[in-house]
Amino acid sequence: MSIQLHDSLKKAEKENALPEVIAYHRIDGPGSSLDLSEFQQAFWKLPNIREDDQAGKWTCDLPRTVGITIDTGTRIQAQPLDPDLIAVKSVEYGTGVIASPGEVIPVKENWLLKILEIFNLSGVMFVLENLREGLHSSGLGGSSAAATGVCILANELAGRPFSKIQLISLASRIEQNFGISITGTQEQSNVVFGGVTDYVWFPWGIPGRTGTGYGESLRYELIPPRDYHHLEDRMMIFHSGRPRNSSEVNLIWRNALQTKIGYELHFKKMKVAYQFREGLRLQKWGHVLESIEKYRKIRTKLCKEYMDGSIDLLERAKEYNCTAFPLGAGGGGGVFLFSDNPESLEKLREDLQGIYSEIPFKIRSKGHEISNVDF
Repeated sequence: MSIQLHDSLKKAEKENALPEVIAYHRIDGPGSSLDLSEFQQAFWKLPNIREDDQAGKWTCDLPRTVGITIDTGTRIQAQPLDPDLIAVKSVEYGTGVIASPGEVIPVKENWLLKILEIFNLSGVMFVLENLREGLHSSGLGGSSAAATGVCILANELAGRPFSKIQLISLASRIEQNFGISITGTQEQSNVVFGGVTDYVWFPWGIPGRTGTGYGESLRYELIPPRDYHHLEDRMMIFHSGRPRNSSEVNLIWRNALQTKIGYELHFKKMKVAYQFREGLRLQKWGHVLESIEKYRKIRTKLCKEYMDGSIDLLERAKEYNCTAFPLGAGGGGGVFLFSDNPESLEKLREDLQGIYSEIPFKIRSKGHEISNVDF
């Protein structure tokens, strides 16, 4: 028997209390792409785990990613539908799919609809709308945020049958296997956990612990909410105006693992990502800037197309002793700009006004917010 939601959602609609979740985006940096399954597996080795070590020195050669949650994202609302149907609608893209449960064909267009079917829901339509009109993804992990948000809301409506890590795994595999993008687990983990968080990846689960598997990580809060303003003063996002297909760059990076030179270059990423992590944790902003520079240079050696559309922004940033880092694989057009000196960053902002579009943001301590699910 399916979980029939039509009647309860009609009642919630009358009370203006429809269930919804907001799934937030992330800013990545050094460590980005190490969350892809191939990279997690290629560089992982059995560690001597020491969870009491806040510096995490034992993790410096393990794959990791630092996520910084920001207040852009997607609102997903559950609305009543014919009892024999399920549907997903995107306000931003003006698209929608609908089917009877048990008849969702596994094609790219149905990737989010398939999640509703997996949770055995019926009589419901999920409506997705970006928090900021026209933003799309911009390299901030938009497709992963959508998939993870849908998983979280569906899990709530189904009575929470899956754990947090299982939701991360489900969202990641749906996006990857349906050909939406080449993805790992960082964006999905960000939506579930949020904050300024260091994720040390365990691709096969944490040794000695039952109930863990793909999507598992050890997580460290690097900056508490009371100190977010120190980081916010040193970073901003501008859009290059040149979006493209990020999967092409990710594919080149992934293929480079199969060559000696490529493998050696990728291997250097672990220590750079650790430097980024420690720079944030200790608020040593010069170390943060240096690690961003190192990581971007490694990525560009592996695939020069990574910088397509962002070279002018980088050159302008350098004039003000700032640095630039195309977000994700650079395809969304969003560029993370950083300086260890807030005054230098403000001068850069003034220079970019009227030439490039800024994406304003604030850091958030949570990756998602849930409303009206207890009905």
